[in-house]
Amino acid sequence: MKIVFTRRIKRRSHARDNDLPQPTLGSSRNALAVAEDAGVEYQVILYIKEPPDEATLKKIVSGLEDPVEDLVRKDSKFKKLELNPDDFVNNPQKVVEILVKHKQLLQRPVIVNGDKAIIGRPKDRIADFIS
Repeated sequence: MKIVFTRRIKRRSHARDNDLPQPTLGSSRNALAVAEDAGVEYQVILYIKEPPDEATLKKIVSGLEDPVEDLVRKDSKFKKLELNPDDFVNNPQKVVEILVKHKQLLQRPVIVNGDKAIIGRPKDRIADFIS
């Protein structure tokens, strides 16, 4: 199982050798907490430093259990780019294209388990998905 694509991590100021850095985004922290409580191994991928390529996004989209348009954040950057949310409804190719071009629009956290993926919001969805 992977916890995929969190924005950044915060290093603990008094970290011990076995302490992992923690994501700063609350929903990503929640996803990690659920995985840790379940005893599931995971990998954190920082999407700003390691953005997903087109092939990775296509794989995520093909296994996404959520509406594909939900993978695109409808935030201030989305509005600044003057994008229309309706353009992404049931349109996996448009979703992949915009996320390749504007990685900051990726909704997170994305949880990948085998060939399946979900957006880890709300956090109570994650436990069932990873078990």
